[in-house]
Amino acid sequence: MAEKILTEPMQFAAKRFLEFVNNGPSPFHVVHECRKKLVAAGFQELRERDKWNLQPQNKYFVTRNQSTIIAFAIGGKFKPGNGFTIVGAHTDSPCLKVKPVSKRTKFGIHQVGVECYGGGIWGTWFDRDLTVAGRVLIKRNDKIEHHLVKVDKPILRIPHLAIHLQRDINDKFSPNKETHMVPILATSIQNQLNDSPSEDKETKKLCKADSHHSLLMSAILKSLDFQCSSEQVVDFELCLADTQPAVLGGALDEFIFSPRLDNLVNAFAALEGLISSLEGDSLNQDPNVRLINLYDNEEVGSQSAQGACSSLTEIILRRLSVGDKTSFEEAIPKSLLVSADQAHAVHPNYSEKHEENHRPQFHKGPVLKFNGNQRYATTAITASILRLVAEKVDIPLQEVCVRNDSPCGSTIGPILSAKLGMRTVDIGGPQLAMHSIREMCCASSIYQCSTLYKGFFQHFPEIDASLVEI
Repeated sequence: MAEKILTEPMQFAAKRFLEFVNNGPSPFHVVHECRKKLVAAGFQELRERDKWNLQPQNKYFVTRNQSTIIAFAIGGKFKPGNGFTIVGAHTDSPCLKVKPVSKRTKFGIHQVGVECYGGGIWGTWFDRDLTVAGRVLIKRNDKIEHHLVKVDKPILRIPHLAIHLQRDINDKFSPNKETHMVPILATSIQNQLNDSPSEDKETKKLCKADSHHSLLMSAILKSLDFQCSSEQVVDFELCLADTQPAVLGGALDEFIFSPRLDNLVNAFAALEGLISSLEGDSLNQDPNVRLINLYDNEEVGSQSAQGACSSLTEIILRRLSVGDKTSFEEAIPKSLLVSADQAHAVHPNYSEKHEENHRPQFHKGPVLKFNGNQRYATTAITASILRLVAEKVDIPLQEVCVRNDSPCGSTIGPILSAKLGMRTVDIGGPQLAMHSIREMCCASSIYQCSTLYKGFFQHFPEIDASLVEI
C-alpha cells in the first residue's frame, strides 16, 4: 500500500527536504538555505534600514537577525489596500545551546556548559553523537562579520549513567537539566599532551574565546573557510545538533527519521509552495501579495525582535501597504494567514492520549487544528477556505482536537491573529516523537504540505471573493 501512496513526486519532494534539513542544523543555517533558494528563483534581497522601491510582479525577501526571513511576491494586480496571502512557520527547534561562558572541567574531563532551549524531550539527547553549529561574529579589518559554522564531526556526548548506579531508570528518568546534561568534550590529560606551548597567562590578552575551552574554539575556527585566530572572535551563538543525518526509513522508505521536523517541514513546504506558485502567469493576475514568514524563537514564546510576537510582521505589511492612510487597515480583512506547524499523529502505543474522533494518521493529509480555548486560531470560516483550496489541488485534510483532560500546545497562529486582527487557520503535517532529538513523519507530508500551500497562494483571492459577507 505504501508503495502506491509514495508517488514519484512525493519521493522527489521528500529527498529535497532531506537535503534542506541536513543543511539546517541551526536557524541561521535554515535562513541561509532559504536565501539560496530564493535568490536562485529570482528574488531580490532587501534591507530593513533601506528605502524600498517595490514593484508589482517582482519578488523580494528580507531577513532579521539572520534567523528570521520574510519573502514575498507582489501580484500584478496588487494595489495598496489589497490583501496578503501568508504562510507562516518557524526556523527554530528545541535544542541545547552553548552558554556564554561554557568552560567546565571536573575530574579530569573537559565539559561544555549548555542551556536548554525550548521544551525538548531531553532524555533523547543522551548517548547521541553531537556537534555544534550556528554563527560566529569575527572582527576582520575593523569590521564585524557574520559567519556560519558547523563542525562536521561528533565532538560532544552526554553519556547516560549506568543502570547499575540507577536501578529505577526504566521506571522514571528525570535528569537535572543543569547538572546531568553537561556534554563531554575531552579529557584534560589528553588535551595537555596535545597542547602546544602558549603565551604566558599574565601577558596574554584576554578575549571572548577564553570563556570556552580552547579545543572547542579550535574546532569552530577550523570549520571556517578562512584563517582566523581566537582573538578575532567577538561572540557566537551555537546550537548542539545530532551528527546523524535525516534519512528515509521504514521497510518501504515511507517515513522520514530526522531532527527538527518541527518545524522545518513547514518552513521548507512554505518556501517550496511560494516559489512553485510563481510558475506560469498566475502572479500577473494576482490582486494580493504572497508572503512566507519564517520566524525564530517560536519554541520559547516568540518574544524577541525576530519572533512572531514582535512588530516585524506589521512593519513589513505596512511598507507593502503604502497608499491611502487606511490602506493597511483595509488590507487586513482581505488577508489570511496559514499558521503552518507540525501536528501530532496518533501514536499506536498511546492511542488513549488522543481524542477518539480526532486521531490523525500518516499519509492522510495535513491536519487542521482546532481548540476552543484559542491555543489554535482556526475558525469555521478559515477552515472552510483551506478545505476549498485542498479540494482544488486534490490534497486530503484531517482534523485534530485535543482531549479535555490533556494540555494543548500552541503556535504563532494565535499570536499573529490577535496582534494583526487577521483571519488565521492552524495546520501542519502529522508526526511522531515531537521535540525529540530524532523525530518521525511520513514522507508524503512534504509533497502534500507543499502542494497545499502552493494552491493557497494561487487560489485564495478567488475563494475569498466568493465568500458572502455576513
